[in-house]
Order: sequence, then structure tokens, then C-alpha cells
Amino acid sequence: MEEISYLCGILIAIIGALYSYRAIYVIVGLFKTKKFKPAKKKHRYAILIPARNEETVIGNLLDSISRQDYPSELIEVFVVADNCTDGTARIAKEYGAHCYERHDKRKQTKGFALQFLFERIDRDLGIGSFDGYFVFDADNLLKKNYISKMNDAFDSGEKVVTSYRNTKNFDDNIISAGYAIHWLRTALCENKARSYFGLSTRIQGCGFLFSSELVKDGWKYTTLAEDRAFTIDVISEGICVGYQHEAEFYDEQPTDLKIALRQRKRWAKGHLEAFRDYWKKLLVGVIRMKDVRRKIDCFDAFMTTFPLVIFLIPIKIVNYVAVCSETIKYGVADEEIVEMIVDLFEILIFEHFGVIPMALLVFLFEYKHIARIKLHKVILYSLTFPLFGLIGDLSTWVALFNKIKWDPIPHKSNVKIAELE
Repeated sequence: MEEISYLCGILIAIIGALYSYRAIYVIVGLFKTKKFKPAKKKHRYAILIPARNEETVIGNLLDSISRQDYPSELIEVFVVADNCTDGTARIAKEYGAHCYERHDKRKQTKGFALQFLFERIDRDLGIGSFDGYFVFDADNLLKKNYISKMNDAFDSGEKVVTSYRNTKNFDDNIISAGYAIHWLRTALCENKARSYFGLSTRIQGCGFLFSSELVKDGWKYTTLAEDRAFTIDVISEGICVGYQHEAEFYDEQPTDLKIALRQRKRWAKGHLEAFRDYWKKLLVGVIRMKDVRRKIDCFDAFMTTFPLVIFLIPIKIVNYVAVCSETIKYGVADEEIVEMIVDLFEILIFEHFGVIPMALLVFLFEYKHIARIKLHKVILYSLTFPLFGLIGDLSTWVALFNKIKWDPIPHKSNVKIAELE
């Protein structure tokens, strides 16, 4: 048993060492990020919006697009009303968007909706009619200068660009706050530093732009996490996913635990699928990429996608059992066994409490982007932020052993961009 415990300790130490480089991202991200010069050219863009029964919110998104300080003649909006049973299509058409209605109960992921939309655009206009494509969810809202700022990054040569994700309903409850802190933490502690070093960041669902040349043959990412698959694929091809910190958009977060679990299980399954499909390609990139930064991108993407919890928790349990076995040999009282069980519980969840300082950093450094929240709630949301990670771990284990289907996440917030600005 001593040998097993020793081996487990080595494995845990190796895993910790492999992820230690991320501390640099946290430190640098507090103070630095990449800046883009004003664009020399205003590019022509298509905005893609997959929507299912989003009549409550889609009008507000389309209104925020119409309020952009970017030339309207260079923007075309395309909505796919995907298996809708409400007025989503009608509202989209009222706002002047190109709206295609899709009815396919067998292929229900967002990726299939995007694939359908690209097929229609290619048929009617040609994919090459636009320099780049934005992807938004129907509940998103864009700040007035969003497209202009993204155009600055795109014009600088970035082929894929993601942006600053904020939250419409940060202060609803601890569930929405957990999501909100997570997105802001990603910007502060990952995206900013990666972009500063010229490294690739990652797309997270929506609020991103990419060159039309990347989809000249259509959209092929149809798994439960099409964003993760797209990110890993372009990185493995040596393309950097840039980040524009000055382009800010908002989305709505779940407030119900049942809905949050449904969404997190879908994310987890999609991430597992992405790792299954691309891990070999990423490792090949680590070895074969000539550009050192692209090598780092492939390694970083591998570590990001690697299902750590699936490997780390069993190692911790085996290690703990090995240690306890040695103790039990010499006899233990019942109360000591209870203490061992409590210790095991602490071992499995203790690392999540390390994110509390991260939450406090978010409130401290990103306060200009956060609506006023009372101090006692700042403390509450910071202390409960570990729940976001714990739900993620639970969802990963559930997704590993279960078939997960794509279900829509309901959006109810009728907040308009003018209220947030």
C-alpha cells in the first residue's frame, strides 16, 4: 500500500506541475492585455443567430445590433428559427433579418442549426460574400461599439476573435452570479494574458467572429459543444484564436439549479466529445508545429480540454484508501473512521475553495463592468462561487456514463442594452 500511495503522490504532483504555468496567466492578466489599433478597413460581416423559441429576447438583440456605430450597409443579420413553435421568426423578419425556418427533430444541436444556416447562405448569396461571420445566441446584447472593436481586431489579421462576455442578470441569485463570475474570471485570468503573449484563447459559446475562409466548405461542428470543437480544430491547424477585451456583450445566465445542471451536463458531454475527437491532433501539433507559440497553443488546448476530474478524483481516492489501509492495520476507533470519511470529503472538494480569492479578484479588478452589488452580496457570491466548479465536476461524471441530449435553455430576461449601458 505504501508503494501505491507513493505512486499516486507522484501522479498528483505531475498533474499539478503540468497546470502550474497557468499562474502566469493570472498574474499577467491582472494588468495586461493585447490592444488593437483602429482598423484601416471596415469589413463586411454576417451575423448568425440560432434561435429556438426566443421571442422574449431576440428583439432586444436585434435592437442592439441596429444601434451599432458600425455602417449598417456592411452588416447582414441571419436568423435560423430552429424548430420554433412561437413568434421568433416573425419578430426576426420584423427587424429586417434574413430568417430561415428549420424543422428537424432528429438533429437538434446548435451546431446543426449553424450548418443549416451556412447551407442557406451559400445557396442564396455565397459564403464568400462576407469577410467574416459573427455568432451570437438570441439572448445576447451588444454594446454600441462592439462590432467596431471586433473589426479592429479582425483588420489586424486575426482570423478568429472572441470577446468580453458580461451578464445581464448577475445579481439574480448565487447560480447566475456563479456563471457571471466564471465568464469574467475567464477574461481576467485567461484571455487577457493569452492575448498579450500572442497565444490562442478559447471560444465560449457565442460572441465570436471568424474569417469566411474557415467555413468556405460549410460548418462541420455539430456536437453538443460546437464551440469547443471549432476552437480545438482551428488551434490544431495553427490558427490563433484572438481576444478583443474592448468588445463587450451580455448574455443571460440560468437562475434555476435544474436548468443549470441541464446546461452543464450538455457542456460536459460536448467537452468530452471534443477531447475524444481531437486529442491526438493536438499532441501532433505540440510536436510538429514550427511556431513556438502555436506549439504552446496546442499544449494549452490539450490541458484545457483534458477531463481532469475523471482522472484526478480516482487517483485521490486510491491514494486515500492506501493511506487508510495502513492506519487500519493497527486498529482504529469508530470516531476515527468517521474522521477519515470527513477527510476524504475534504480532499475531493477542498481544491474548489481555492477559487474564492479568484472571485474576489474579479470584483476588485472588473468592478467597472459589474452593476452595483451590495457588499454582503459580493461576499456571499464569492463564498458560494465554488459551487460552480462542484456542479461542473458532478456534470462531467454524469455525462461520462449517460447519453445527453440537447435541450434549449429558457431565456426570460427582457433587459435592453440601453438599460445596461
